Amino acid sequence: MTKLLRLLPVLFVLLLAAPAVQAQFDQTPGPNAPTSKDEVQLYQTPDKLTGRVSIPDGKLGVLVQPEGREWREFRMVWLKIIAGVLFLGPIAALAVFYLIRGTIRIHGGRSGRPVLRFGGMDRFAHWTTAVSFLIMAVTGLVVTFGRTLLIPLIGHPNFTTLAEASKYMHNFFSVPFVIGLLMIFVLWVRDNIPERADLVWLKTMGGIFGKSGEHPEAGRFNAGQKGVFWAVVFGGGALAVSGFLLMMPFAVTGIGGMQILHVVHGVVAALMIALIIGHIYIGTIGMEGAFDAMGSGVVDENWAKDHHRRWYEEQLRTGGANQDERLRHHAAE
Repeated sequence: MTKLLRLLPVLFVLLLAAPAVQAQFDQTPGPNAPTSKDEVQLYQTPDKLTGRVSIPDGKLGVLVQPEGREWREFRMVWLKIIAGVLFLGPIAALAVFYLIRGTIRIHGGRSGRPVLRFGGMDRFAHWTTAVSFLIMAVTGLVVTFGRTLLIPLIGHPNFTTLAEASKYMHNFFSVPFVIGLLMIFVLWVRDNIPERADLVWLKTMGGIFGKSGEHPEAGRFNAGQKGVFWAVVFGGGALAVSGFLLMMPFAVTGIGGMQILHVVHGVVAALMIALIIGHIYIGTIGMEGAFDAMGSGVVDENWAKDHHRRWYEEQLRTGGANQDERLRHHAAE
């Protein structure tokens, strides 16, 4: 009896320790136990796991959606790589090209005789679209790269303020962007229909790589400008549709659809940024006299002859060029 009484404290301690020992035993992986969450059956299921909820929003009943992990990897990794390459790549390539080729000069220099290139409505549509897109591009890059690049520089509180402002600006300027996009489509679609002469321009890339100063004949818009026009129309349309649907989450699609919309919006935006970088280069330091077309709306006569000879001759016939020049041209004929 005395021995039994002495064993009672020991038995009591063992009873208290038994749950902890069992838990430790359960947590110890066996020889065939999964070693990562990717091997756990919960994460291996090809279909999403859903439960039943009593609230009206049935989406909150989704426990696991495997596609969501793929989307998160795209958002956190691949989108940054794609956007970074398409942003820095063209800048680096154009810098090298500029060092080699320099600014494309007007053959024969400026004549000092102006030719009306774009009217006020054309320039308003262009700059409305351009400024809106640039603001959305910058704010989109802030949201995409901010956590990685800006938080170490300005800290969490400042980045929070900047990110919130970027979100509101991004959404707000989508409206004038779409208005401008519709305007340039209506104003310029007739002059951007592809034609046989565009093939000649494409074969020589508009003479951009030549030193002779010779440029293929072109109408109001050459093949390169037509390519930019249609890329902006279709790319801008894709950005507008996907962007507005992202601003109205789950209005027309579920979780999977929202993830696809985000991927489309991010990739198309990165491609558009790369395209516009090239467009800005050509319109500024890349080509002498090009900025005048959208700056003042008036270009030099020699520039018009170099890059849009057929359009220039049409202006002479219809009176688009100044009267003195039109008379001189007919006298020369």
